[in-house]
Amino acid sequence: MELRQLRYFVVLAEELHFRRAAERLFISTPTLSQQIKVLERELGGPLLVREPRVELTAAGAVLLRSGRNVLRAMDEAMRETRRAAAAGAPVLRLGLLNGVPPWLPAHIGGLLTAALPDARMVLTGGTTADQVRFLDDDEVDLALVRAPVELPERFAQRPVAREELGVVMSERHPLAGAAAAPLDPAELDGHELILFSRESAAGLHNSLLRTLADHGAAVRLSDSAMGHAQMLAVLPSRPDVIGLSSSRVNGLAGLVWRPLRGAPLRVTYAIAWRAAVRDPAVAALLAALASELSPE
Repeated sequence: MELRQLRYFVVLAEELHFRRAAERLFISTPTLSQQIKVLERELGGPLLVREPRVELTAAGAVLLRSGRNVLRAMDEAMRETRRAAAAGAPVLRLGLLNGVPPWLPAHIGGLLTAALPDARMVLTGGTTADQVRFLDDDEVDLALVRAPVELPERFAQRPVAREELGVVMSERHPLAGAAAAPLDPAELDGHELILFSRESAAGLHNSLLRTLADHGAAVRLSDSAMGHAQMLAVLPSRPDVIGLSSSRVNGLAGLVWRPLRGAPLRVTYAIAWRAAVRDPAVAALLAALASELSPE
């Protein structure tokens, strides 16, 4: 049993509703359901009655009581460990967003060094949804996410950088044309678009498709959903699909990047944190980051 699975179960047992629990955990309902089934198989019996409404079994009630104790003990262990570690060099645990511009974590590292010369930065990679979970599980102090993202009141966020997005495609795609020549958004109408999964960054996923449609580009969303690095690996051999990316992909073999006229698509990177900051060193660093970082 993993701690995350235990946390999933406890939240579900408190909500007794799969959709509400999934929203609270920032995961999809099918993912939550699958993880609970894995837990049930490992423990050897049902933890929940699912119909006509979600209720705990006797085994589920035992796990809820014990699970809460385990999670409380783990939280306390982490707090004690952080207090002990505070006697040494300060540590910033940064949630590093997949595909973030390379200059951004380097800039944060520079600000950290300037504010706390003896500090070091520990990085944990993942998607926007991953970073929100890392924050909620107290696995990172600050996290980079792609906006728009709705966060609970216990979190705070502010934008720190923006990037223009254009269209990336195989050099054999009908729209490839002259590299870096602007495309009218309406030219994308009807084309198949490979995008990251909605679950990984729902706000941005919805925003991109809505903005394209508003500019006359009713694209066909591909059945294939993948991260940025995987998309770039697939596109050279797929002259029938397009993707979205920044100009950072310019010059990659087999690919052509073209901006969109009027630059209607932009991705905003934000830094998020738990609003109730307990560690004075993290609070001081957060103040320095907030005052010095601004969107470009």
